[in-house]
Amino acid sequence: MKKEKEILEKLKKYREMDLKYEDGRILGSMCTKPHPISKKIVEMFLETNLGDPGLFPGTKRLEEEVIKMIGEMLHNNNPFGYIISGGTEANITAMRVVKKMAKEKGRREANILIPETAHFSFEKAREMMDLNYTVVPLDRKYTMDVKYLKDYIEDNIEKGIDGIVTIAGSTELGTIDNIPEISKVAKEYNIYIHVDAAFGGFVIPFLEERYKLEGYNYHFDFSLDNIFSITVDPHKMGLAPIPAGGILFRDFSFKRYLDVETPYLTEDSQATLIGTRSGIGVAATWGIMKVLGPDGYREIVSQCMENTYYLVKRMKEYSFERVIDPVLNIVAIKDEDPVNTSLILRKKGWYLSICRCVDALRIVVMPHITKEHIDRFIDALAQCKRD
Repeated sequence: MKKEKEILEKLKKYREMDLKYEDGRILGSMCTKPHPISKKIVEMFLETNLGDPGLFPGTKRLEEEVIKMIGEMLHNNNPFGYIISGGTEANITAMRVVKKMAKEKGRREANILIPETAHFSFEKAREMMDLNYTVVPLDRKYTMDVKYLKDYIEDNIEKGIDGIVTIAGSTELGTIDNIPEISKVAKEYNIYIHVDAAFGGFVIPFLEERYKLEGYNYHFDFSLDNIFSITVDPHKMGLAPIPAGGILFRDFSFKRYLDVETPYLTEDSQATLIGTRSGIGVAATWGIMKVLGPDGYREIVSQCMENTYYLVKRMKEYSFERVIDPVLNIVAIKDEDPVNTSLILRKKGWYLSICRCVDALRIVVMPHITKEHIDRFIDALAQCKRD
């Protein structure tokens, strides 16, 4: 017991080196403090392993229920999918399917259109598989240029396009591609669409109309044609503990592109990239979705949006300019030298990130961020500019 106590004391010192969400100084992360019920669920499901689901049939049932719940949230009553490590694994999994489908057509490489705002996980997928990406430029809204997309497809019919990656809540700006229009193009040419809604998946369905920008299309889910897979992460705005990413496919038929034989486990095939897979993310997501329900999530999203608008208001007081009006709870602050500014702010104890597509500081207004935190940050940023 003495030795355990000593070890725990040492671990506590290491943990004290970490930033805490509740301090409000983590401004660039898309993760947040998990819902309080998570601690009890983690302890309850600590031993579970969905890599060998026959040993944990209850946890497997929970995963099936969670995927159905998220599917219904995305207008699909019969989805197929998994709760996995995160958006990176989810996006790579979707690209595996596109790759296999291209192979069935006799193509060695899968030809895929992606926007400039695509997450870096797609670069990992490209390195792991024979994927040929064509990057589609952004329009004035910092979303995928649909006209360019359509023209490119028409000009490359013989080459063949196997997939289109679209974004619903981009990492840098929170932007949402015009997925309904892209869907029309994809249907015409029979092209697979994958939607990366790792962040937006637990925001957009609960976003009240008063927070939606006029002339902007927020529609992105399975109700649209040719949307065959969606990444959505419960461990972001879903308030689940890490790791709890999610990948959903339109139906069970897509499983055959992912299965590999696993003769020494309780099931003879496995579809996820990671073999040994904790059931904690599944159980926590199930519990939190049941506790909060649509109304709970709507309240959380609304509070984040109110704080987002408050941040913009405080920025105006100091003549700080935003890149675009907030689409979701992400704000980009124009800055001539964002790298240097972010390093200065880090020395002052503020941890935010920068944008790649534009010179700007990036703030994600997660549930742990309050108006008081925003006030202190704006004062720090103003001091940084004065210095």
